Amino acid sequence: MIFQKIWSYLTFKKEKNSKSNFNLKMMHGMNKISLFMFLIAMVVMMFKFCK
Repeated sequence: MIFQKIWSYLTFKKEKNSKSNFNLKMMHGMNKISLFMFLIAMVVMMFKFCK
Protein backbone atom coordinates (compact mmCIF):
# COMPACT_ATOMS: atom_id res chain seq x y z
CA MET A 1 0.00 0.00 0.00
CA ILE A 2 2.77 2.45 0.92
CA PHE A 3 4.70 1.61 -2.25
CA GLN A 4 1.59 2.22 -4.37
CA LYS A 5 1.22 5.66 -2.78
CA ILE A 6 4.89 6.52 -3.40
CA TRP A 7 4.66 5.24 -6.98
CA SER A 8 1.54 7.36 -7.60
CA TYR A 9 3.40 10.45 -6.30
CA LEU A 10 6.39 9.75 -8.55
CA THR A 11 4.33 9.06 -11.66
CA PHE A 12 1.74 11.82 -11.01
CA LYS A 13 -1.13 9.34 -11.18
CA LYS A 14 -4.23 9.64 -9.03
CA GLU A 15 -5.05 6.95 -6.54
CA LYS A 16 -8.22 4.99 -7.12
CA ASN A 17 -9.91 6.10 -3.91
CA SER A 18 -8.77 9.72 -3.91
CA LYS A 19 -11.39 12.40 -4.36
CA SER A 20 -10.71 15.64 -6.18
CA ASN A 21 -11.95 18.64 -4.23
CA PHE A 22 -11.94 22.39 -4.77
CA ASN A 23 -8.80 23.05 -2.71
CA LEU A 24 -6.81 20.48 -4.65
CA LYS A 25 -7.92 21.97 -7.98
CA MET A 26 -6.93 25.46 -6.82
CA MET A 27 -3.54 24.19 -5.62
CA HIS A 28 -2.84 22.64 -9.03
CA GLY A 29 -3.93 25.85 -10.74
CA MET A 30 -1.57 27.92 -8.60
CA ASN A 31 1.26 25.48 -9.31
CA LYS A 32 0.68 25.84 -13.07
CA ILE A 33 0.73 29.64 -12.78
CA SER A 34 3.93 29.64 -10.71
CA LEU A 35 5.64 27.24 -13.12
CA PHE A 36 4.65 29.44 -16.06
CA MET A 37 5.98 32.56 -14.29
CA PHE A 38 9.23 30.74 -13.46
CA LEU A 39 9.74 29.79 -17.11
CA ILE A 40 9.10 33.36 -18.23
CA ALA A 41 11.60 34.64 -15.65
CA MET A 42 14.22 32.16 -16.86
CA VAL A 43 13.78 33.32 -20.47
CA VAL A 44 14.06 36.98 -19.41
CA MET A 45 17.21 36.23 -17.41
CA MET A 46 18.75 34.38 -20.34
CA PHE A 47 18.15 37.35 -22.64
CA LYS A 48 19.45 39.77 -20.03
CA PHE A 49 22.70 37.88 -19.35
CA CYS A 50 23.41 36.97 -22.98
CA LYS A 51 23.60 40.56 -24.21
